[in-house]
Amino acid sequence: MNTYNKETTCDLMIIGTGMAGMAAALFAAQQGIDTVQVGLTGEIAFASGLMDLLGVYPVAQGKVLDDPWQGITRLCRDEPLHPYALLDIASIRESLDIVLAFLLTSGYPHFTLSQRNMEVLTPAGTLKSTYAVPYTMRHGPSALADRSSCLLVDFDGLKGYSARQIALSLADRWPELHPVRIGFPDAKGELYTEHMARALDVADIREKLVAAIRPHIGTAEVVGLPAVLGMYRTVRVMEDLQQGLGVPVFEIPTMLPAVTGLRLREIFEQRLPAMGIRPFFQQRVMGAQRLADGRWRFDVGRADIDFRITARSAIMCSGRFFGKGLHADRHGIRETIFDLPVVQPKDRAAWHHKDLLHREGHPINRAGVAVDDQFHPVDANGQMLYPSLFAAGSILAHQDWKRQKCGSGLAIATAYGAVRACARMLD
Repeated sequence: MNTYNKETTCDLMIIGTGMAGMAAALFAAQQGIDTVQVGLTGEIAFASGLMDLLGVYPVAQGKVLDDPWQGITRLCRDEPLHPYALLDIASIRESLDIVLAFLLTSGYPHFTLSQRNMEVLTPAGTLKSTYAVPYTMRHGPSALADRSSCLLVDFDGLKGYSARQIALSLADRWPELHPVRIGFPDAKGELYTEHMARALDVADIREKLVAAIRPHIGTAEVVGLPAVLGMYRTVRVMEDLQQGLGVPVFEIPTMLPAVTGLRLREIFEQRLPAMGIRPFFQQRVMGAQRLADGRWRFDVGRADIDFRITARSAIMCSGRFFGKGLHADRHGIRETIFDLPVVQPKDRAAWHHKDLLHREGHPINRAGVAVDDQFHPVDANGQMLYPSLFAAGSILAHQDWKRQKCGSGLAIATAYGAVRACARMLD
């Protein structure tokens, strides 16, 4: 239950609880900024858990990148309006290092190859290029590279995930994939990944799962399972399964919303308040007003206004259409909280190409709020609108994070840049 007063003041208001909002709150806490965060935490539950930095560039060529850092250098040269171009490589590295260190100390370590991307399996049986993966997925990329004999396990009652489909889709690339379907311990009927993960936090269930898998091992050198290896003790769950089976074990992402996103949500929800962040989770901003002294006043609530928060500054990490930071109708695209200008095609008919799978992506995907080099939203002439307002994450214009495979990297790096700029303003 929220115990805050109806009237609250702070130095910084962070709007949004996706990856950009959570990263911004982390950076603000480390800076010692008095911060309130507002948003519906269901957003981050749709995170895959993979940390994409830059996976595809140029998009029109569909070029999958081995070295994301070289790719970012070229991207910033070719697209000077891209949000990555507002930061130097050292700042992007530092922002990722801070988040990965935070996850490590939170018991959810991630694995990277430092300079290189890696390929991971998807539940559709395709391959995805990414920069960092949860530690529980680390053996997957190496098993793929070595074409190791792999037992792929799925479970009766688990929808949206098929070991057989993965094996068939990758038969040419990875012929030594051997699917098997078994029952999940102490479960009947339809299965849900969250329930499975929480069950595997219990040692007795892990032992039963090992016993169910072991008869199918045969000559397998590694075992792949859907991403259900615990909610809070992922490393311990993986190690226990490996010890019981005698071979490496790795997770494969599942359909969203997934356990990987829920793990991140619970980590941020539990640790950020302990670091000084004052959360108004499961609330939304219902109105924003700029006061005569330059501060912001926000009306916050669910169905009705429950709180009024006055802040010296604000960082908008409200996302795009899914996060309700942007809204589209027949008249155009608008920003929903501050009514900021939105970069968008002049004509609604130009939002999309006629080809659904157009290689360059659709123009609407690059719509968003334009910012200056201090992450202040700007008008059509590039002029700063408010010195105490900043923006970060997917709401930013001139990027297509889905096709460029840079969602988490873009969110984290721009949140870092926005918090640094905000800290300078507050000082």
